[in-house]
Amino acid sequence: MLGLKLPTDPRWVNIVEKNIEEILTDHAFCEQKATSTAISLIVSFPEYTELVQEMVALVKEEISHFKMVHDIIIKRGWTLGRDRRDDYVIELVKFFPKGGSRTTQLVHRLLYAALIEARSCERFRILSEELTDQELASFYKNLMVSEANHYTMFLGFARQYGDRKVVDEKWQQLLQYEAEIISNLGNTEAIHG
Repeated sequence: MLGLKLPTDPRWVNIVEKNIEEILTDHAFCEQKATSTAISLIVSFPEYTELVQEMVALVKEEISHFKMVHDIIIKRGWTLGRDRRDDYVIELVKFFPKGGSRTTQLVHRLLYAALIEARSCERFRILSEELTDQELASFYKNLMVSEANHYTMFLGFARQYGDRKVVDEKWQQLLQYEAEIISNLGNTEAIHG
């Protein structure tokens, strides 16, 4: 369903389970960045009314996810650590050249967002199925559905605002590029790492 070209090695969960506090901190900041992305799309493309409406709803949802993760961190007696560098996203956003029309820039940002949500969804599925911590496994199962909805929303908007054939070609190329990135990751307790 997600179209990812390279699945995450399930052994990634073994790394995660050695430092649950670290994955929760990383996850909290992923939710914060998703909130920021939605706000940035509103600020950058206010003339796209339907997109703005959906991004307002997404801001509310993503910040509530941040709070949910933060609440788990507090419940377990920890404090939110500092934000970490996300090598996955840093590498991913190098794919499309800078510049181009406003529409092209929008489509590229939507495709990046769709792919990040797709990979998050896939990682949440693995966590929901493989974590021995049943509270967290259930938590990630519930979030997985949201991530899948976000992925399809962003991809749908990219196809709506761009030429469908061109967008689909770019999407396939981006998926292939992402597989190369992910092949060098999966060795840290990070949602995309």
